[in-house]
Formats: sequence, C-alpha cells, structure tokens
Amino acid sequence: MTEAAEAIRRTPGTPCWVSLMVHGLGTTEDFYADLFGWEYEPGPEQLGPYVRAVLNGHEVAGIGEMPPDRHLPVAWTTYLATDDADATAESVRACGGTVAVGPLDAGIAGRVAICSDPLGAIFGLWQAQSRMGTRPHGEPGTPVWNELVTQDTSTVGKFYEHVFGHEAQTHATASDDFDYQTLHLEGRPVAAVHGVGRSLPHDRGPHWMTYFEVEDTDAAAARVVELGGRVVDPPREGPRGRQATVADPEGAVFALVRSRR
Repeated sequence: MTEAAEAIRRTPGTPCWVSLMVHGLGTTEDFYADLFGWEYEPGPEQLGPYVRAVLNGHEVAGIGEMPPDRHLPVAWTTYLATDDADATAESVRACGGTVAVGPLDAGIAGRVAICSDPLGAIFGLWQAQSRMGTRPHGEPGTPVWNELVTQDTSTVGKFYEHVFGHEAQTHATASDDFDYQTLHLEGRPVAAVHGVGRSLPHDRGPHWMTYFEVEDTDAAAARVVELGGRVVDPPREGPRGRQATVADPEGAVFALVRSRR
C-alpha cells in the first residue's frame, strides 16, 4: 500500500470499514471464509460476540452476532472516517439525519456511532485510535468500493456534502435513466451515490452497498449460490467493472466486482 492510499483511507468522510451483524456468527464466518478466504481474529465484545476478518495479514471487515431477542434486518454497514465522532454526529443531526447508536468507545480501537441519512440509509462513523480500518490494497476478498443506493442523487447528495465535505461529480454517462454521482475528497473518488428512483427495493429502502473485489465475478456469483446464498442481480458490466449483486445465506446483500484495471 502506498502512503497516498493510506492517506486517502484516513481522510474524514472516506469509507474506512465495513461490518455485518448476523444471527448465526459461526455459519456466516464459514460462508465468507469459503467465498473470500477470510480468517478471523477476536474483536471487541462490548455489544456481543464480534470477530475481525483477516486476509493475508490485513483486517478487511467485521462480523458480529446479534442478541437472540433482536430480529433486525441483516445488512452490511459502511463506516465513514471522522476525526471527531461526537462533532460529526451533531452535524448529522443538524443536517436532517439520525444518530441511532453512540457515539461510544469501542475499547481502545476507536469511537463509533451508527447513523442514518435523511432518506434512511444507515452508515457508521469511525474515529480511529488504535485501529485505522480496512487497508485499501484491492486484493480479491477485500472491500474496494462503497455506493449509496437511493431514490435520487440530488437531495441526499447535499447531506453528505455538508456533513463530510464530499464534492459530488456527475458521472460522464449520467442521463435521465442513469442518475449517478461520484463523491470526491481532495480530488479523489471515495464513494458514489446511485439514484434508482422507483427501482429501489421496497424491502431494503435506501442503503449503502459494499463492493468486494473478486478474480472472476461470474465464478464468484456461482459460488455464492453453492454456499447457500443467492444472486440478486446477475453478472453484468457496470461503472466499476464486471459486477453482480448477491446475498449471503442470512440475506445480507453485497456486490462482487472485477474492477477494471
């Protein structure tokens, strides 16, 4: 990883971590270990059992287990870096968002909050201390892109601009049928907003989508099915490369992508 890549990852407003809360931790670990080659290390357990997924010595994601009496939807959560979780949480509220959890300390690793934007998309805040988050090395099995899927880019894009300082740039191929903006920080793309209008899934609503790099999108999508998951949108060419949308056995939706080189 270059020094420039590390600096981008720590810039406030940059996606820096992804995590998943599930009902069955062991079976979920097995699914992603088989799909991506992940191994696991114990993580902080303030909120229950939690592991950090590790690939080639680098932490890439977190997986936690919900209490048995919690019946919440299972979904990947994107965390955005901040230098001050408390101040950013206040900004979220002031700009029409909601802070559902925290900010609170995650041991010595950092300070965390769970928020939602004005249209309901959930995201996290991460103020790093001993844990900086995912290292952006782009290998297969690592998160390489995060995209907000929402009704339209015009309204919610302003929220992220005000809270995190993102500069939104309309995609070169955007049209009435393709509403897509890339969010930039310090001149570099860090995430995107995809407005899908009435095509937004009714069972999910606005949400952040995590893209995991794979060597072969078609083969990885087929493997998801073999492991008990399902294909939501089959492999196709997209803005980032050949991609597919899939769900794990508990229903957590994520994207597979073979990035363009």
